[in-house]
Amino acid sequence: MGISEMTARHVCALVLLAVGTGVLLLSAVGLVVLPGPFQRLHALTPASTVGGPLVALAMAVETGPGRTALKLLVIAVIVAFGGAVTAMAIGRATAQHERLLREDSPQ
Repeated sequence: MGISEMTARHVCALVLLAVGTGVLLLSAVGLVVLPGPFQRLHALTPASTVGGPLVALAMAVETGPGRTALKLLVIAVIVAFGGAVTAMAIGRATAQHERLLREDSPQ
């Protein structure tokens, strides 16, 4: 497919894919560069809450309307919410492990 044959749907999918991939790459760089566990967790959270869902959304746009696109959208929502909850749980467990938070604390 040449550039002249690209439709608006293809361009939209390409932009979503590029942005999602960029977020994933920046998160990977942050994981390598940042020193502490909380900083690393902070760098990885956008990968799960933004990067992954954007890639899934790009795939849904590229496939067009149908069951496959709906499944990809459901996956994107689950990954976005699951990533945030997982990051919070890991942060809390790390804080308890490093004795920054009492084990019986409701926070």
